[in-house]
Amino acid sequence: MMKAADIMTTNVITIGGSATVAEAVNLMKEQGLICLIVERRYEQDAYGIVTATDIVNKVAAYGKDPKKVRVYEVMTKPCITVNPDLGVEYVARLFANTGIRCAPIIQEKLIGIISTTDILIKSDFVENPQEVIFEEQIEKYIESARAICAEKGIKSEECAVAWDIVEEMQAEAAYQRNQKPAKTAFEKYLEQFPDAVEAKMFDL
Repeated sequence: MMKAADIMTTNVITIGGSATVAEAVNLMKEQGLICLIVERRYEQDAYGIVTATDIVNKVAAYGKDPKKVRVYEVMTKPCITVNPDLGVEYVARLFANTGIRCAPIIQEKLIGIISTTDILIKSDFVENPQEVIFEEQIEKYIESARAICAEKGIKSEECAVAWDIVEEMQAEAAYQRNQKPAKTAFEKYLEQFPDAVEAKMFDL
């Protein structure tokens, strides 16, 4: 899985909170950006963000003079930030759940920015969809669980642990698809080996 750090833009354009919205608009036009990171005032301060949507919704929509409105009046602070090690699919889900289109990458300090455009252009979600990769991994773990149970016994602790891993992976896959499977792999296994349910006693 690609990480945020793999596709982020490292040349981050920032602006001060006291700058005017007009200055922010000009900078966005010059750089072809949809958002700007608002600089911190001191080391412990939070980063802010001002987006094209902020400016359109809070300034243009009310006919305000962008030369008189300051960035700090329309920005979001603190803004949502992303860890560089976060998987790209989780960044995409974060964007989908919050409605944002870009976020700064923070690792103690500002090291980059990631946007929906980065995900679309730089990531490998078309070539390597996680759903397919994840399903292949689940099938391997199911085979492994069946082999462990055959070797150690269907009532063994090792058997229970192996199926716990499978169920955890299936739960994650269901979360990604937003669809619960009709039956888990372990439930299907129990149809063949009902006594395997006793292995779950080790979980208590």
